[in-house]
Amino acid sequence: MNSASLESRLAALAAAGETITYGDLARDLGLRMAELTAQLETLMEEDAAQGRPFRAALLRQRLSPHQLPAPGFFQKAAELGHDIQDPAAFTADQRRRLSKTP
Repeated sequence: MNSASLESRLAALAAAGETITYGDLARDLGLRMAELTAQLETLMEEDAAQGRPFRAALLRQRLSPHQLPAPGFFQKAAELGHDIQDPAAFTADQRRRLSKTP
């Protein structure tokens, strides 16, 4: 599985204003969870380098009451210099920006 499939799936989710669980996306793409998270971290690095919103914000934990990404998303965002003091607001902003990205 190459990252182009992941990127195209995330682009479709952003265009539709939808999110997906990590497990569903991993299953859909035929990836193990470790492979998916490694690819998502790479995408976050690319997004940060190009000043784009994080496409990984479109993922959500299955049991999250607020449909937030996993803790690793926020750890990586912080490593990349983002303020994640309010995870829900940070996620909402990333998702809003993604829905406006061509």
